[in-house]
Amino acid sequence: MKTEHLDHDGPLVIGAGLAGLSAALAAAPRKVLVVTPAPISQAASSAWAQGGMAAGVDEADEHAHALDTMAAGAGLVDEAAAEHLTAMGAETVERLLALGVPFDRDAQGHLIRSLEAAHSRARVARVGGDRAGAAIMAAVGEAARKAGHIEVWDSARLRRLLSDSEGRVRGALVESDGRWIVITAPAVILATGGIGGLYAVTTNPSALRGEGLAQAALAGASIADPEFVQFHPTAIDIGADPAPLATEAIRGEGAILVDRTGHRFMPALHPLAELAPRDIVARGVYAQIVAGKGAFLDATQAIGAKFPHDFPAVFAACQAAGIDPRIQPIPIAPAEHYHMGGVAVHGTGETSLPGLWAAGECAASGVHGANRLASNSLLEAAAFGAEAGAQARDATAPATAPVAQDATPDLPADALMVLRRAMSRDAGVVRDGAGLTRLIGLIDELEAAHGKAAPLIAARLVGQAALDRRESRGGHYRSDFPDPLPEAKRTFTTLAAAEAADPTRIAAE
Repeated sequence: MKTEHLDHDGPLVIGAGLAGLSAALAAAPRKVLVVTPAPISQAASSAWAQGGMAAGVDEADEHAHALDTMAAGAGLVDEAAAEHLTAMGAETVERLLALGVPFDRDAQGHLIRSLEAAHSRARVARVGGDRAGAAIMAAVGEAARKAGHIEVWDSARLRRLLSDSEGRVRGALVESDGRWIVITAPAVILATGGIGGLYAVTTNPSALRGEGLAQAALAGASIADPEFVQFHPTAIDIGADPAPLATEAIRGEGAILVDRTGHRFMPALHPLAELAPRDIVARGVYAQIVAGKGAFLDATQAIGAKFPHDFPAVFAACQAAGIDPRIQPIPIAPAEHYHMGGVAVHGTGETSLPGLWAAGECAASGVHGANRLASNSLLEAAAFGAEAGAQARDATAPATAPVAQDATPDLPADALMVLRRAMSRDAGVVRDGAGLTRLIGLIDELEAAHGKAAPLIAARLVGQAALDRRESRGGHYRSDFPDPLPEAKRTFTTLAAAEAADPTRIAAE
């Protein structure tokens, strides 16, 4: 394999979603190289976000927003991180407004704030009903294209993080249009998104398979809370991959969840009914489907004829599948939606490895705990992404060279599909020790056959941590350990620890 070399004097950003581009913009005037496998806004979860951006409008609401975030996180939220993020809400929205994001306004010009599940008040800024992610990414992407300090490689894949002999991250091995390039840089910022492509049913781009998480783990980084995966309860169940999303804002407007007989089932499961935390709603929908009763989102009374105007993206997805949500309930199923875990970060995105930062869904800042509060992800990506970029801007390169490393192997398509089905079955909405042990055994088999591919590394981290956590908390539900433990403890692990674990022993204890 012929390898080219590039010495880049500035931050190297891996990923071009909201977190990555926010980091790149904030690193000005330092030269930034953004590496992404697809053009800006393509294959980025940020562009698909429908609900909006949660942001308190004053100090009182900032505090209430932090309390809501901690309540949703089921005891595992880092309080300081949550307070820091929610204090940045209003200024982050203002920064995006300055970039041209057309947040919805009323006749007097005030921002319209919507209510979403587990929020104590309306604080979610939206665009065109359900187009917030696309509009935000369009504005941020345009700003990045015009920024003279940013260069974007939009057909390049991360194949390995590269460290020096002392363990400092010094760059990356990248594959771009058949070329293999070793890029050295004083700072690397991972903004590679989540793990949706590890699951057979996801609302995220299926190309996102936890590769940033895996590469950081392979380099020795600390990984936090990988077992906590959020499943959105109202993916549109039409057999599409990925599954179209019916935003939570529809339930915020009064839509209800019913079975195929029209019976409304959520009031019996939680006082907040359809606006309960996502993990509870997802399990409620899952139980209906398993019981053969079916699950549907009924907005015919709450929204009805206003559907095309208020939620155009959802309406278009329904129409494409032959469903008219103005007069018909929408068939739904839980789908992988967000990974609360990721590369452990602290402060302004620093990881446990010098020279490496992480932001957005691939990072675990402690803000989301065991269960992300609705619409906090766009805020985190924009706010913490910008902080990581500003911090990495000042990094200086040491006089060390990266140690040569081979690229991680690709996982063949058929093996990837086997893994995705197993993840949905055994590390999905409801888990147990037997299923998780089976999953880890399958990962061992696939790794023996195909090598230590990034999706297998990421899946192992999720599966092993889920097996180790013998309780139910937030997005992690064990049917064999249905109650939470008295003390809430976050998971901090490494790839070496996950590989050394004996799943048979853990399952038998």
